Amino acid sequence: MTVNRIPLSQLERGTPFEQRHIGPDAPAQAKMLAQVGYGSLDELTAAAVPDVIKSTEALRLPGARTEAEVLAELRSLADRNQVLAPMIGLGYYGTYTPSVILRNVMENPAWYTAYTPYQPEISQGRLEALLNFQTVVAELTGLPTSGASLLDEGTAAAEAMALARRVGKVKGGVFLVDADALPQTIAVIETRAEPTGVEVVVADLSEGIPAEVAERGVFGVLLQYPGASGAVRDLGPVIEQAHGLGAIVTVAADLLALTLLTSPGELGADIAVGTTQRFGVPMGFGGPHAGFMAVREKFARSLPGRLVGVSVDADGNKAYRLALQTREQHIRREKATSNICTAQVLLAVMAGMYAVYHGPEGLRSIARRTHRYAALLAEGLRAGGVEIVHGAYFDTLTARVPGRAAEVVAAAREGGVNIRLADADHVSIACDETTGRTQLAAVWTAFGVSGDIEALDAATEDALPGALLRTDDYLTHPVFHQYRSETAMLRYLRRLADRDYALDRGMIPLGSCTMKLNATTEMEPVTWPEFGALHPFAPAEQAQGYLTLIRELEERLAEVTGYDAVSLQPNAGSQGELAGLLAVRAYHRANGDTGRTVCLIPSSAHGTNAASAVMAGMKVVVVKTREDGDVDVEDLHAKIAQHGAELAVLMVTYPSTHGVFEEHIGDICAAVHDAGGQVYVDGANLNALVGLAKPGRFGSDVSHLNLHKTFCIPHGGGGPGVGPVGVRAHLAPYLPNHPLQPAAGPETGVGPISAAPWGSAGILPISWAYVRLMGGEGLKRATQVAVLAANYIAKRLEPHYPVLYTGPNGLVAHECIVDLRPLSKATGVSVDDIAKRLIDYGFHAPTMSFPVAGTLMIEPTESEDLTEIDRFCEAMIAIRAEIEKVASGEWPADDNPLCNAPHTAAALGGAWEHAYSRDEAVFPAGVSAADKYWPPVRRIDGAFGDRNLVCSCPPLDAYDN
Repeated sequence: MTVNRIPLSQLERGTPFEQRHIGPDAPAQAKMLAQVGYGSLDELTAAAVPDVIKSTEALRLPGARTEAEVLAELRSLADRNQVLAPMIGLGYYGTYTPSVILRNVMENPAWYTAYTPYQPEISQGRLEALLNFQTVVAELTGLPTSGASLLDEGTAAAEAMALARRVGKVKGGVFLVDADALPQTIAVIETRAEPTGVEVVVADLSEGIPAEVAERGVFGVLLQYPGASGAVRDLGPVIEQAHGLGAIVTVAADLLALTLLTSPGELGADIAVGTTQRFGVPMGFGGPHAGFMAVREKFARSLPGRLVGVSVDADGNKAYRLALQTREQHIRREKATSNICTAQVLLAVMAGMYAVYHGPEGLRSIARRTHRYAALLAEGLRAGGVEIVHGAYFDTLTARVPGRAAEVVAAAREGGVNIRLADADHVSIACDETTGRTQLAAVWTAFGVSGDIEALDAATEDALPGALLRTDDYLTHPVFHQYRSETAMLRYLRRLADRDYALDRGMIPLGSCTMKLNATTEMEPVTWPEFGALHPFAPAEQAQGYLTLIRELEERLAEVTGYDAVSLQPNAGSQGELAGLLAVRAYHRANGDTGRTVCLIPSSAHGTNAASAVMAGMKVVVVKTREDGDVDVEDLHAKIAQHGAELAVLMVTYPSTHGVFEEHIGDICAAVHDAGGQVYVDGANLNALVGLAKPGRFGSDVSHLNLHKTFCIPHGGGGPGVGPVGVRAHLAPYLPNHPLQPAAGPETGVGPISAAPWGSAGILPISWAYVRLMGGEGLKRATQVAVLAANYIAKRLEPHYPVLYTGPNGLVAHECIVDLRPLSKATGVSVDDIAKRLIDYGFHAPTMSFPVAGTLMIEPTESEDLTEIDRFCEAMIAIRAEIEKVASGEWPADDNPLCNAPHTAAALGGAWEHAYSRDEAVFPAGVSAADKYWPPVRRIDGAFGDRNLVCSCPPLDAYDN
């Protein structure tokens, strides 16, 4: 008997990760290729991708490694980070993530693979969690309406500046910022203000608004509470003075401090902003964290970003949804004053659940303990002869040590604690939830003093001013009192997750959003303390592992895209857009072309493109789109000729927003360059290009990339996201930089786009691992299979639904658009009906009515196997047959499974008086009773919710009906 010998080298390799990531195996790919009409992946992509953009060289990336090897590499990088006790402060603090939240939210694919809740009927769990978050923010800030999370504190403050300018009565004037605001917040505000012509004045407001500033007019004021120095002062007088000048007042507040201090709303603030990081979200070297904004009721309909509200479903039951969606930038476009698209939903859920788990009493206890340590630390320093600058503080002290501040900081570091060098004579020390006696002793030693904690505790008074102590109740809703035990909390989290549809249940075929596998191996290192517990302003020598990972990811993304430099700072795709456009603006200005302010944007573009252009100080000019979906080249030439020397940049999505490879992209780029403009290629559709074509080589000067699309960072219910910006060499000097970290960008950069030097650095290990696991060839095959899957779906559905746009050889790129308008016109069945009916079949709907109203944009991604793709196709074909029953009159137009979808379990009870059966309602063709997903609510009335805006937890009696 002969036994085949398998070489050890082959056995050692094991199953390549590529085979785990790419859904269709070789036989499935062969079947799909036969359906599409090609013999191989190379043949298909050779036919689909225009020659003008094709890359001829393989990606120069390290070869693919196994999962075990990549985890070992990441462990080696993590070991090069040194995590000291984080007593730097400045908006970033040590915190304990309750294990039940860590395991069942942050590490749970039911939460981190969910998409933005645009289909609210299957998003009720995360919408309730976001409503909890909004309630926490609204009640602690004392302002009635809060959004569903912004990106970080710095950008939230910049959004508040824009809001104040938009709604305030003072036209013109300056935006006044207290000098005791966080330095990174001031810098982000200045970056955002300059392109739009806003003058920012930074002044010491401890004694009120200086007369010389008041005389110039002030449209908005930003105050920090407590200040960056730690000072707690009564903001009421300066707020009153600002209101007397007609200014809108924003308070950047610490939520933990607000459990003990009078709220900004009670002090008179109009807007409150901040971060919820210290509510159980790891620092992660800067992010991701959920920022927040809360406003007075009269400004609720002007809030940027997302707002969760309460509405009713078709049975009149309470149901949650995103409210006021007309404010989204895909609709407002160039009229928008914010480009917020993604939000930090996963982190907002964690922060909200931290408050649910601890409740108001637990939060107060954490705050009191934090303050108590600060008070004892201060008293011990005073006893040793060290001057403490402020008598009233919450968690942060500023100590005066003339000429020896650097020495003290270095000594603390030797003792295992990071504190902040404020200047040559001052040191700041911040206490937090993780501070203990060991840290206090180390800090005292660094100052050359000693202290007896028990003796100090017996003799030391608190340092919170009595007049500012909070007296009102907050977080009174039962949700903040019911889940104290881990058992109860675990079941609550499970109950909410069960109400949702995420990628762990099935395919989410959203066009333009690339819902692909977020592999567990990629996710695992994010929660390692060496990555999660590092302060973003820790000394660079303590972050060598992170900095190596960042540099390697930048280099590998540059190789993939063909650009010369990449910045990872933007913490969302929209922020990457802004960073890229600011680089273009700075480049033109450096060349003396200050008149180049026109941004050409095709009418089919993502709505954030236009919003970002306006924020970058540009004038948007729309270029027509042809009937076949391509850019109208004739109209483009006409617009170039019309605007001539004013042309700054063309923003174009490639492959196009219509899901095709346009053949004229080279000519388009050349025309813009010949006119002296730059070309911005929106990277939203990069999943169709990696390994096949490089934007930086076929004519683009700048792109943002969506790491939460192409490079496997999970969507997390709408965030976290990372939106790096890649540029050619001439734009590299104008990438983002950061005032607190010189290594984060060029000295000539445009300023910070995000509050942290490398934005949401905590999730960069995910994309680093994906690229390392796949290697260049694996990345290319992933792209090829994504293109194959989209074309397979297009071919299978084409006999039933017209495919609206195709490119070369009748092929699509990585997504396809099916046109429902003829069916809707003939039968009355709407795109909404089909989207909601897909829920009954166990699917999340594709992208609805974008970029063309009345259509569905479908993107299967390379991660979905053929069984799931076929299940989706068969559901769509079955729905087409159902539409035919409506058209024939077998089912009435006003009583059929489509117009009544989705169907809940509760809808089956009692008498059944519909023209179709119960089984047809909930167990349509191919749906297994054993595996059925039951939506928790029926179709939601969006208009009702917008008319009756409820944006925090309603009382329980509201659910009685």
